[in-house]
Amino acid sequence: MLTADGRVVMISGASRGVGRAVTDRLLASGFKVSGGMRDPSKLPGSDDVLSCRFEAEETGSAEAWVAQTVERFGRIDAIVNAAGINPKVKVLDQGEDELDQMWRVNVKGPLRVIRAAYPHLAQSGNGRVVNMGSLSSKRVASNVGYAMSKFAVLALTHGIRREGRDVGIRATVLCPGYVATDMTVGETEIPRHEMSQPEDIAVLVETLINLPNNAAISEMLVHCQYEAML
Repeated sequence: MLTADGRVVMISGASRGVGRAVTDRLLASGFKVSGGMRDPSKLPGSDDVLSCRFEAEETGSAEAWVAQTVERFGRIDAIVNAAGINPKVKVLDQGEDELDQMWRVNVKGPLRVIRAAYPHLAQSGNGRVVNMGSLSSKRVASNVGYAMSKFAVLALTHGIRREGRDVGIRATVLCPGYVATDMTVGETEIPRHEMSQPEDIAVLVETLINLPNNAAISEMLVHCQYEAML
């Protein structure tokens, strides 16, 4: 197992939800964190925390975030792509604005961060990428547009696994079902207390980035209820 040992982790969506839970967990374990978010004031900075503006839809934002991280900490060892949106899009819905926005935020955002940070992950020799997918990465429920974007995140993860293997980069798509964050406030299929908790997802993220190169996990499915097809 790897340890914190001064390692630097970039976390998108670090000011709330799963991203914030991962941030708090990794800081408590001794990692240094560079948090990317729309409003950096929502994550107070410290010696071990760099709060950066990151807008997933904005060209150049990922590159600027990476540059700030390297300037501050001198290295990047892992990325956790936790930022995402989920407006509901069905097959027969008219218009493509919301679908296009999900593609920009949920797919192109993580891709841009990975591309910008790749040289530093490679230099680490133990570079780690954890992309927040969803059980919607594996099956389609009521929101086909969201599932389309998360299927793409699954493909992105397997792409970086293949392309980064020889330089020690390992990638995982972490696929939970319902997680009790503000994104699921309106969901009524199961009670919120039965949903996975952000803090539990954070434990899994820490485990994934601490696994050695020869024990990588490509896909991790996390269930809060029984699903026969998975």
